[in-house]
Amino acid sequence: MRLEYFELIDRVEELDVGAMTIRVVATLPETSPVFDGHFPRFPVLPGVMMLEIMNHAAGYLLLRKLGGEKFVFLGGVKRAKFRRFVLPGDKMVVDARITYEGSGFAIAETSVRVKDQVAADAEVVMISAAFPTAELAEEMRSRIALIPVNKAVNDAANA
Repeated sequence: MRLEYFELIDRVEELDVGAMTIRVVATLPETSPVFDGHFPRFPVLPGVMMLEIMNHAAGYLLLRKLGGEKFVFLGGVKRAKFRRFVLPGDKMVVDARITYEGSGFAIAETSVRVKDQVAADAEVVMISAAFPTAELAEEMRSRIALIPVNKAVNDAANA
């Protein structure tokens, strides 16, 4: 995981595009400039970054469902709760389930767990649209391909 570059998923543990579910793992680095100010002498992952990690998991799932043919980005947050701190070195398990997809957007229920305890959960809205440039489409597809996937079923990208 590289916070500063928004590379927030270390690996996909389980992906079921047919069931519209995903589980990813991300380990928070021990050091990051993000921690310098959040908080001084008590480094924790900002809640907004937890939200972005949940969005990345759900967005990765939607990208795979769409075969990488659409640009997927955060459109809104219907609900979010932050329940505990995530500390440097913590391993996060992030689950997402798309509950609606169509008409250019999707809704997903997401959660972050650390040591089997819920650290955060949210309902996120994602927009899917044409890529604004061919270069972005190419770059996104190449970055998606770099994320290791341990177990995938019903995956349009590998059909």
